[in-house]
Amino acid sequence: MAIKKIIEKHKRFINWYQRKFNLSDYQLLWLVFFKGVILTIIISGIL
Repeated sequence: MAIKKIIEKHKRFINWYQRKFNLSDYQLLWLVFFKGVILTIIISGIL
């Protein structure tokens, strides 16, 4: 039950974020991809 609530909250947050910054699905995917790349570089630099 708690997992479903978390998933629904996450979906609502992503939709809100996408509307706030007027991003298409494609733009959002690229943004998330580069965010992951940058986070990976930072974490691998720390470790």
